[in-house]
Amino acid sequence: MKIGFIGLGQMGAPIALNLIQAGHELKVWNRSSEKTIPLIAAGAQAAKDPQDCASQDIVFSILSDDQAAENIAFGPSGLLKNHHPTLHVTMSTISPALVDCMAAAHRSQGGDLVSAPVFGRPLAAQAAKLFIIAAGTEKSLDLCEPLFNIIGQRTIRVGAAPQAANLIKLCGNFMIMSAVESLAEAMTLAKKSGVDKKTLLHALTSTIFTAPLYETYGQILIEQKFKPAGFAAPLGLKDMKLVSQVAETSRTPMPFLGILRDHILSAIAQEGEDVDWSAIAQVVEKDAAAH
Repeated sequence: MKIGFIGLGQMGAPIALNLIQAGHELKVWNRSSEKTIPLIAAGAQAAKDPQDCASQDIVFSILSDDQAAENIAFGPSGLLKNHHPTLHVTMSTISPALVDCMAAAHRSQGGDLVSAPVFGRPLAAQAAKLFIIAAGTEKSLDLCEPLFNIIGQRTIRVGAAPQAANLIKLCGNFMIMSAVESLAEAMTLAKKSGVDKKTLLHALTSTIFTAPLYETYGQILIEQKFKPAGFAAPLGLKDMKLVSQVAETSRTPMPFLGILRDHILSAIAQEGEDVDWSAIAQVVEKDAAAH
């Protein structure tokens, strides 16, 4: 299949590479063109702009925020400027409201939008072990399914409304942050009370907290591997802001969300923009004078 692919960051680049290695023809574009070089070396073709990708059978995009996603859709060289019916798969963690707007715009031109954000860090993307949360028409999802099978270990369909996938992704990221916060607080309590963090993590992940997430982030917290970031704290902050917007619109109190937001802000202030979002653990430890 001929695929346009927009966005070659830590997640997009390995996803695109897996599609190339599966035999698909990719035309790739990234705002900073140097990131296209490894993909071109692997067999991809360079697109001159996002609009150039719209001539392919299907277009994937995975971008950092609403502004970037809006630009590639509605900008001067955006996907929607050539009035070519396009099947666009957005894998970005962006606001449900923007996804709804993009879906309507694609439909108005005879195209379609599938929203398919993912759960998994860059290593999972490299290993094609992502979990894909997909929403859209059955016809479009059926067309995308073989491609999703290449880049992920499981696809979960969540309905016909594309924005539903983004809401679920935001809820999931809120819960990941909540889990990291609870791990950080529990580890800090254990450390200050004379119990080794590794002992605590082993006991918990061997019994009642067996989800891989606890093992993955527990090891990061124990080893304090906050740089290089697998998921940069500013992106985590962006996601918590998006959760807050949806909560405000739906009149849903989320008191824990404020704590997570403040701790991410503190982590960025203390450690810099390039720190992983799990560095909120350092904020918890500093608050408890546990260093």
